Amino acid sequence: MQALTIDSSSGVKVSGLTIQNSQQMNFIIARSDSVRVSKVMVSSPGDSPNTDGIHITGSTNVVLQDCKIGTGDDCVSIVNASSNIKMKRIYCGPGHGISIGSLGNNNSTGIVTKVVLDTALLRETTNGLRIKTYQGGSGYVQDVRFTNVEMQDVSNPILIDQFYCDNPTSCQNQTSAVKISQIMYRNITGTTKSEKAIKFACSDTVPCSHIVLNNVNLEGKDGQVEAYCNSAEGFGYGVIHPSADCLYSHDDKGFDHSHTSGPVLVTEEAEIGHDEL
Repeated sequence: MQALTIDSSSGVKVSGLTIQNSQQMNFIIARSDSVRVSKVMVSSPGDSPNTDGIHITGSTNVVLQDCKIGTGDDCVSIVNASSNIKMKRIYCGPGHGISIGSLGNNNSTGIVTKVVLDTALLRETTNGLRIKTYQGGSGYVQDVRFTNVEMQDVSNPILIDQFYCDNPTSCQNQTSAVKISQIMYRNITGTTKSEKAIKFACSDTVPCSHIVLNNVNLEGKDGQVEAYCNSAEGFGYGVIHPSADCLYSHDDKGFDHSHTSGPVLVTEEAEIGHDEL
């Protein structure tokens, strides 16, 4: 049972709420528009199953800011038919990180666009910034920006997983996939528990495209770290550690090179402005 659900609503503000030990998902925002959540604290044990902190589905124009989330599942999860989701100053841990998905289960369509995370601390989470889709799905994830994120002893800090499988039996190999494109990681720093600090496991038939890394520095606690790519196209600039040379690049269409700071995704205009917060 969920602790709090906002469903089929608009113009909602939630502030200063504490949710503790929900039986299932703590806070759901469903089929709603213009929802602003601030200073919400979620507390569930790190081993509690299916206790997502804030779960967003079928919703648009959602702002989360100054939220502290500890849980046994995703701190924030964003799933199908959600767009213009803005997150600012999010603390996550314990938990499974900040996730888009899962999408595409049972050959379904998943669409998530215009997601911005600006300023977050993830501490001892099992994933960091994750996009997860099942094989066989359709739809797309695009215009996503993760910026100014600090990781502390995080497993899988940067992860795109298009082979996600949470079924009791193994998932069948399928060729269709949710298309993932125009994803930017900027100013991502900290420590990782995983040797593969950056992992882009993308579909062979529907590759990830326009993946951009800008000033990413992830250090392993116990030795070397590396990046892994499968069917992922993009590039990095600034300091990139571990090196993401496994990204391949065809062209830079979709990027604006007029900025002196380097390429900027079309999501730039979706970035949270001070006037909004």
